[in-house]
Amino acid sequence: MYPILITAIVAVAVVGERTFWWWREGLRRDPETLEKVFAALENGDFREAARLSKDSRDPVVRTMWHGMNHFHSSLQGALQVAAGVELQKAGRFLTVMDTLVTLAPLLGLLGTVSGIFKTFLSIGSATVEGATGAITGGIGEALIATMCGLAIAILALIPFNYFTRKVAQLQFELESAATNVEVMVTAAKQKGFDTMEFRREDSQTTA
Repeated sequence: MYPILITAIVAVAVVGERTFWWWREGLRRDPETLEKVFAALENGDFREAARLSKDSRDPVVRTMWHGMNHFHSSLQGALQVAAGVELQKAGRFLTVMDTLVTLAPLLGLLGTVSGIFKTFLSIGSATVEGATGAITGGIGEALIATMCGLAIAILALIPFNYFTRKVAQLQFELESAATNVEVMVTAAKQKGFDTMEFRREDSQTTA
């Protein structure tokens, strides 16, 4: 039961941390600024787009800012790196939760086997009067271990699937934003806007 207890504590800690993280990220989302940045990019006003997205706490807007102002490499590569950083933050501890969902029932099964094993050992060495108590105690130990292992797995599985869906949704939003930025920057170049000059000037301003 001690390994199962440790697993339960880790599960509660991870679920609590991820719940707080996603709640905080929800407060940081800024769809109005995102629409304004897209509007500025569509109009070729890159300086305004950088001003709006600078120091934003929204992960999508922050990714767009890093992509637009990373003039040392390609725009696409900068967007991919920035999106990867955001997804890494969002997917933190998901591997731990996945492991807990699998590990908890196995620990419960191990407790079940251990309880039944002790039951047979007690039956072999106990008298007829004490056999009933030994059997009851061993089966009780086995059922408690199984119940606890399954309970932990069920309670961890629901938030794990929820957080996985949230990460997938964020990935879709980041990919959509990156694609829109690339399309709008390419269209701006075709219209004659100097995006490289914008990046140099903006980098000097931020420096």
